[in-house]
Amino acid sequence: MMELALPAEFRPNEFPAASREQWRELVDAVLSKTGASFDSLVTKTYDGIELQPLYTLDDALEPYALAPVKQGWDIRQRHAVADPVALMNDLEGGVTSLWLAVPASSLERLLDGVYLDLAPIVLDGSVEAARTMLRIYDQAPVLASDVRGNLALTPSGEALDVIKQARAQFPGLRTVVVDALPFHDAGGSDSEELGASLALAVSYLRALTEAGLSDAEAFAQLEFRYAATADQFMTIAKLRAARRLWARVAEVSGVEAVQVQHAVTSSAMMTRRDPWVNMLRTTIATLAAGLGGADSVTVQPFDAAIGLPDEFARRVARNTQNLLLEESHLGEVIDPAAGSWYVEKLTDALAVEAWGWFQEIERAGGIDSAGELVASRIAATWAARSARLADRSDPITGVSEFPNLAEKPVVRDPAPGADRAPGIDSDSQAPWGDAPPIPILSTRSDNFGLPRVRYAQAFEELRDLADAQPERPQVFLATLGPVAAHTARATFAANLFNAGGFATPNAGPTRTAEDVARKFRESGAKVAVLCGSDTSYADQAVATVEALRQAGAERVLLAGKKTDADVDGFVFTGCPALEILNSTYAFLAVKEAKGVER
Repeated sequence: MMELALPAEFRPNEFPAASREQWRELVDAVLSKTGASFDSLVTKTYDGIELQPLYTLDDALEPYALAPVKQGWDIRQRHAVADPVALMNDLEGGVTSLWLAVPASSLERLLDGVYLDLAPIVLDGSVEAARTMLRIYDQAPVLASDVRGNLALTPSGEALDVIKQARAQFPGLRTVVVDALPFHDAGGSDSEELGASLALAVSYLRALTEAGLSDAEAFAQLEFRYAATADQFMTIAKLRAARRLWARVAEVSGVEAVQVQHAVTSSAMMTRRDPWVNMLRTTIATLAAGLGGADSVTVQPFDAAIGLPDEFARRVARNTQNLLLEESHLGEVIDPAAGSWYVEKLTDALAVEAWGWFQEIERAGGIDSAGELVASRIAATWAARSARLADRSDPITGVSEFPNLAEKPVVRDPAPGADRAPGIDSDSQAPWGDAPPIPILSTRSDNFGLPRVRYAQAFEELRDLADAQPERPQVFLATLGPVAAHTARATFAANLFNAGGFATPNAGPTRTAEDVARKFRESGAKVAVLCGSDTSYADQAVATVEALRQAGAERVLLAGKKTDADVDGFVFTGCPALEILNSTYAFLAVKEAKGVER
């Protein structure tokens, strides 16, 4: 075989390796010209973990080899309505296990014709449903050793008797779900979700062993449920860190156990406005869950935050997984993130933070005694997250960024067993107003007293408020000069006020202050935002503000940070967007819509 020799100048070994210090010098040189510092490139997570702009071999850690050897993952879809047609559509469309949150009386009819040895069943925590399911398994033509799934019971009271019965009859059937979703859905951080769920798992282990199960038997009953978000690297690291944390608990207990993980796409990240974007969010979350090593994944349909998903939405949800598994072959690589300096470092940092939080809960007496501690810490994280959502540092596509006021509402029937805001008519099927319900996905009835939140809710309430008015409130964009001179700031201002439901008519190309004032008067608006370039502000802002006030403008803002004109405020990147929107509604004395709390 002929060998091809590269010229010396193309041989990698002939070049000296670039150092981090050399890279840092180049970065500092660029940033010094913009007035920024290197620190501006370092971001922090809600757990306080610093994310560097560059990771190198110097950041390498010894990989913690805990990824299970398996092919792909289980496609698990949830059913909150006893609809045999929808259930069979899921199974025929590629779903490989079922998560059922239906009354016990519906189980036998719903599962008629389902091959229970091929489709594991996960319940939603009812003792009555668990007893019914055991009877169905006992009567079905399936070997006891082939029964899989989870009864999702909380190990206390009469549930312990059912757990013992299940363990005796069906050794492969798990009976307890360690549900981390309540911590995530309350706005908690990733380490808070991990640490609290670890404390919850340990409390379950104690209950099971006190009931007579051995340590190994107790570990074998547990399955963990985590939220998967559109932050793909954090989701990957979270699932990897979770396995590491659980391995440590097992090691201390003298047991060999691999954590079984069920990942569910986040309810908190779902939006009611422009819900089609939820398809992108859930696709990224599913990708991350698969790469993170989840054993089973549930993709929430894109319309789940609005009401009961329809068949189209369910098909898209299951096909998201089918495509990633069958066409992208994501399940054919074991722990693909292993060796990534960034992911390994993030996994380690997240595990350390979560372990510290777990220990804090344990010192407070365990999860059942530390309710106030857990609630207050997660509330603080939600407050910090809310602040970043409010100024759009954490943007929400289709809601706080790039909203579409002309979107056609997606109408769905109310989802059963969903949370509703106080005073809402439970029979209402309004597409936007009256705060449509948030699906309840937790298996715990007490939910630790934690609220359920969605990141988009504050902006969506303002959209509801605008839609409830006889005429849509408006903010006039007083554009200065030709399109090229004002389009950047006009687009920014329109994006900002559209996020609150305001219409944003604009003056278009203008030459004089009188042009702007005439267009403003024709619009009938009361609030105006000056939009132009720094040059046009210097030349025209003072005269234009005066002309606008003479034309009836009661409030004038400026898109930018400074001007000599007498304006009432400024809007700019990083401004308190939600505060500005709320204050504009207050200024216009817009009344609240029914069911919208502000």
